[in-house]
Amino acid sequence: MVLGGPLYQIVRRAHLSGGALELLHRRIVVITVFAWLPLLILSALGGRAWGDSVGVPFLMDFDVQARLLLALPLLIVAERVVHQRMLPLVRQFLERDLIAAASRARFDAAMASAQRLRNSVTAEIVLVAFVYLVGILYIWPRYSALDVATWYAPPAGGGRRLSLAGWWFVGVSLPVFQFILFRWYFRLFVWMRFLWQVTRCELNLIPTHPDRAAGLGFLSSTVIAFAPLLTAHGALLAGTIANRIFFQKATLTDFKIELGVVPGVLLLAVLGPLVLFMPHLADARRAGLRAYGTLAQRYVREFDDKWLRDGAPAGEPLVGSGDIQSLADLGNSFEIVRGMRLVPFDKNTVAQLAVVTLLPVAPLVLTMVSVDELLKRLLQVVL
Repeated sequence: MVLGGPLYQIVRRAHLSGGALELLHRRIVVITVFAWLPLLILSALGGRAWGDSVGVPFLMDFDVQARLLLALPLLIVAERVVHQRMLPLVRQFLERDLIAAASRARFDAAMASAQRLRNSVTAEIVLVAFVYLVGILYIWPRYSALDVATWYAPPAGGGRRLSLAGWWFVGVSLPVFQFILFRWYFRLFVWMRFLWQVTRCELNLIPTHPDRAAGLGFLSSTVIAFAPLLTAHGALLAGTIANRIFFQKATLTDFKIELGVVPGVLLLAVLGPLVLFMPHLADARRAGLRAYGTLAQRYVREFDDKWLRDGAPAGEPLVGSGDIQSLADLGNSFEIVRGMRLVPFDKNTVAQLAVVTLLPVAPLVLTMVSVDELLKRLLQVVL
């Protein structure tokens, strides 16, 4: 998903990355400084980095600080984490012999197709065009820009126009951030497409696998790899809400819809592809219940005839017989099949991803409740 594409090649030639995304700290520092430091310098030269010359000075613009100092580094970190966590996990399909021999060629083709799409020059050119034509001209002014005098658009001639810092922000910093963000959406699309192609393969699933997902439980670890990406979106949401609270007199409760929809959409994007395996898991569960139900019926009938209807050979003791343990083992196997999940993740995975997404928003609770009041309520709950 990560090691490819024109930007990856540019970063490698600039000695900001190795072949396996090494030099993480160097990338974070260089890209963040390139996007953020000129804004600080230009806004300071214009007298709008701090103070009250404008309604929103640069250092008090929570949205920009969250975007460039929190979300941007997290998006860069996510590349390294996803590469390290997901590459060995994808190999599990082959190492666990989950792909039937008849579908091995189709699986290899899916891998090759994903790599070609990941390396697409056209895709990244389209992303650059989208950033400037849609992200900068439509999305940012409509959903992020504040309708007050700011460091990037101070009052001028009875209206407002971009300052030098504003031009750098709109022409360089914001496009860099949006390109990296939208590039992640493209990568998620590549991942979804790959998993969809895998679901079209014949899978060797074992319903009694102890992961209770017929051997596909390892896929739940892939979604945890996306935690930095989700936290970055949480930082974006927190920055946008903070600006509205502090500069447009909104309250945290005004954003109940956003606080529900944003995590919901992100969870759907990350967990949704795994739901594609539901038909395979449902088939494996039904087949397992039939097979182990038939086996259990044969065993318990023979057990009943042997030990309850005087069918045991003369002199064979019940105490120490392996029949009892075998009966228990068979019952455990049947319970595993019956308790199989129809998706390769559980409630804990969903809860963990929701928490990491909303974690950056948590400090905004203090805009509604003081620290003393919050501690008092926590103590009342605990004690």
